[in-house]
Amino acid sequence: MKSRLNIPLIISGMLTLNSCYYDVQEELYPTEFYNKCDTGTVTYSEDIVPILQNVCYSCHGTGVGLGGVTLEPYTALASYITDGSLLGSVTHQQGFSPMPKGGGKISDCNISKLREWIRQGAANN
Repeated sequence: MKSRLNIPLIISGMLTLNSCYYDVQEELYPTEFYNKCDTGTVTYSEDIVPILQNVCYSCHGTGVGLGGVTLEPYTALASYITDGSLLGSVTHQQGFSPMPKGGGKISDCNISKLREWIRQGAANN
């Protein structure tokens, strides 16, 4: 008889404890809160080169130059900045060859960094 009384008590206790659970948005979606895209101080060496290394240099690096396009060193990259093809390609704008070839766009954060760096004059810093 005692064991039958304990079952509702146990279930009631479990429901009470479970109802105290809450979600903390910062813990559930940490990238939205802690990894915001910082475009305040974008530099060629710290921000742009890593993007190019991760996404572009395997096909458009020194000694590779697929499609006749080489994006390193900076002097080779400069003409693609000036004519708008670097940004046009990575943003998949009409009239430009979408890059990376056969893939989706690079991240919005990386596009923002490239755009801001170009807006600031695309310094070799």
